[in-house]
Amino acid sequence: MLRVLAVDDEKPLLEELLYLLRSDPRVRSAEGASDATGALRRITRALEGGPDGPDGIDVVFLDIQMAGLTGLDIARLLSGFARPPLIVFVTAHEGFAVQAFDLKAVDYVLKPVRPERLAEAVRRARALLGRPDGAQPAPEPAVPDLRTPVPPAGAEAGAGAGAGAVERVPEQIAVELGGVTRFVAIADIAYVEAQGDYARLHTDGGSHLVRIPLSTLEERWAARGFVRIHRRHLVALGRIDELRMEAGTTSVRVGPAELQVSRRHARDLRDLLMRRATG
Repeated sequence: MLRVLAVDDEKPLLEELLYLLRSDPRVRSAEGASDATGALRRITRALEGGPDGPDGIDVVFLDIQMAGLTGLDIARLLSGFARPPLIVFVTAHEGFAVQAFDLKAVDYVLKPVRPERLAEAVRRARALLGRPDGAQPAPEPAVPDLRTPVPPAGAEAGAGAGAGAVERVPEQIAVELGGVTRFVAIADIAYVEAQGDYARLHTDGGSHLVRIPLSTLEERWAARGFVRIHRRHLVALGRIDELRMEAGTTSVRVGPAELQVSRRHARDLRDLLMRRATG
């Protein structure tokens, strides 16, 4: 069972977080700290006694924006220790996700905190500590992933053996922000940008962050005409307005954005665009 410390400088939010953690049967104890100073004092005591000591802490559930030191500052300090507790960030802001995962955070939970979302963070922490919950189905990703593909009409017949069965690529992707889940049409996405463990989906109306590796989206959306042009970018072929090749570099214009194309992808991309243009 886990020993956890929750840190938040807003008392009502801290109390709610502690209530949810203490309600989880996988959590042995849950303590709270209302500021960075108190949190560091408690964590220092845990580190001095060692992870197996009576004051040990397995996981810190950490707010980011606090008076004085931020949650990111605390995580940076802890990264200097040989065996620090795991970190789960709990915040109302999605903009710190890349920094959080650069600091080896286990998870990034957005406020308002949903019990099932917090339970997933606890599961992830237990798995990393070698204390799995037991035999379970494959876990769903922390941030909503693509919805389960739906077989096309008429595919049920003969699909039992799996041979020749065709699955339709989902029409939408689920995006979560602050407890609200939106469904973004894949057809509306012009390009995708890698941001650490996340991917940022760019549409005409804005952008959305999902915790799905770019390589996964590349594989799943190939049938929809998305191609890799760079280690950081995946682009919808039909949204490319211009291909520019000059001074030994290649780039594409996708709406107002100009994206670099790596050398290894340049020739294949040009061939794909030419075949698409000539039918």
